[in-house]
Amino acid sequence: MVLISLLFSLGLPILLIAFLTFAVAKNKKEGEKEDMFKQLYVYLVLFFTLMMTIGGGIGIFMGASDYVSPTTYYERYEDYKFSRMAEAQDRKIDLNEEIIRQDYERMIDRETERTKQQGINTIIKSFGFIIIPFPIFLYFNRMRKQDSKHVV
Repeated sequence: MVLISLLFSLGLPILLIAFLTFAVAKNKKEGEKEDMFKQLYVYLVLFFTLMMTIGGGIGIFMGASDYVSPTTYYERYEDYKFSRMAEAQDRKIDLNEEIIRQDYERMIDRETERTKQQGINTIIKSFGFIIIPFPIFLYFNRMRKQDSKHVV
């Protein structure tokens, strides 16, 4: 995981520098510098909005998987029973096995519902990463296509 994050943190600046070098070498003429920076800006906006949209799609998938198959952590029944018995003994409350088992089942149900709710929240938040940048991506892509028609 560390290797992947290192590759991304180093790879993106290297890719950006290579792109800038290629763009400058391609457009050596003085009059085309302004157009080159406009193209660079458009491509950078396209890149980042596309990455945000893809990230939103991944977030939706992850939220849906949490909702469909919630993986929750909860303590084992024996540990839960031991802590409840110790608590009951301190408070001088009479607990039997059936009450502890019902409380344990309710705790599992609550944790499962909480995980499902978090999955729904993730889906809703991830839609923001699609709904907001995707129209910007479409607008700049249309602008890029119109500019390429004028050049030819």
